[in-house]
Amino acid sequence: MTNVLVTGGAGFIGSHIVDELVDEGYDVTVVDNLTEQVHDGQPNYLNDEAEYVWGDVRDRELMTELLEDADVLNHQASAVGVGQSMYEIEKYVEVNTLATARILDIIVNEGIDLEKVIVAASMSSYGEGAYRCTEEDEIRYPPLRDGEQMKAGQWEHICSECGAELEPIPTSESKPRESTSVYAISKKDQEELTLSVCRAYDIPAVALRYFNIYGSRQSLDNPYTGVCAIFSSRIKNDNPPLIFEDGEQTRDFIHVSDVARANRFAMESDASDVALNIGSGNPKTIEGIAQTLIELYGKEDSLEPEIANDFRQGDIRHCFADTSIAAEKIGFETEVKFKEGMRELVRWGREQDAEDRFEEAHAELEEKGLVGED
Repeated sequence: MTNVLVTGGAGFIGSHIVDELVDEGYDVTVVDNLTEQVHDGQPNYLNDEAEYVWGDVRDRELMTELLEDADVLNHQASAVGVGQSMYEIEKYVEVNTLATARILDIIVNEGIDLEKVIVAASMSSYGEGAYRCTEEDEIRYPPLRDGEQMKAGQWEHICSECGAELEPIPTSESKPRESTSVYAISKKDQEELTLSVCRAYDIPAVALRYFNIYGSRQSLDNPYTGVCAIFSSRIKNDNPPLIFEDGEQTRDFIHVSDVARANRFAMESDASDVALNIGSGNPKTIEGIAQTLIELYGKEDSLEPEIANDFRQGDIRHCFADTSIAAEKIGFETEVKFKEGMRELVRWGREQDAEDRFEEAHAELEEKGLVGED
């Protein structure tokens, strides 16, 4: 039986991957350090049919031992949080970049024979998404909006050639990447290190560039996690979701169970030496996400999203996935419809205690000069 080593397999995404693999008959070993920012001890959703090792992926001796028994490596472990990464720089580089480099160093120098490596990458490495100038009918890849534009409340991108407002279009894997945070850089490092080393040593490898993942098991107490979890925590505590800019910025939301399937498909496919977008391809506005969650939590009579009209340094305006290559290479398409997935998140969220720490995290960003006002 194929043994799959899943790093970070007790976490939000990793645990769903574990369930998917166990259900399909794989022998699964998990290594996870149960980081306090995400976990309060061992979670109650752990899969009884997987083996769990409580340790850190930075531990060379431990990872050597685990890799020697593995047929496939599924590397999900990483520090997550765009804003936090900008002032906990060393931590993010150590946990994401250095730990991945150490794992690859073990594989190469300890003669580890693996059938395949899957690594979790991120859409954040793109920076801004792709756009089209409707006046000239040409694709544009604009840089980050500068401080003056943001302070003026001019949220949309303007064509540098003709001055027309740019139209967001699906972002493909061929878009030049302009990582705009330490987190994004470290995720790009994880992807490029893995593909480069595995290519050199003829180990099949696939990097999955995740878009915005939501669903059950996402920590509601962690204010640096995804927007759906942050909004859920606010709403459960009868606080309005705080939305930066004007709320019309868009993201690509994909349910975690679809992401778990994508990991299995990538592992079982012949795909190798490739990075794939894992998203839905259907952009949603941030205000729309907040309104949907308020409605599903049954609080539409008491709560409304709060549009801050301020901004965070480094935030992008629009980015959603072109999913055609993932469909071609690994046969992956999403199955969970957006509203169905949000209902699943809310059903789970109703059963969770959630401490709303958004104000604390927001104050940290302000203290570090990472939040501005128009």
